[in-house]
Amino acid sequence: MQWGTIAAALITAAGALLGTYLSNRKSTALMEYRLKQLETKVDKHNNVIERTYRLEGQMTEVLHEIEGLKG
Repeated sequence: MQWGTIAAALITAAGALLGTYLSNRKSTALMEYRLKQLETKVDKHNNVIERTYRLEGQMTEVLHEIEGLKG
């Protein structure tokens, strides 16, 4: 075997491994960013749900008070 062929194969393999590593690293960073954005949206949504639940309870109380004033 020729040492040149072996060296070329090793360099190609090293380049492929490095390229794969960098690509996966970038993909992982993008997924983490998107996950954080999604968590932020879910937190906002949950906050709206909690506020709506509280407002519905307050509205029920107000309606009972109005009925008490009428009767």
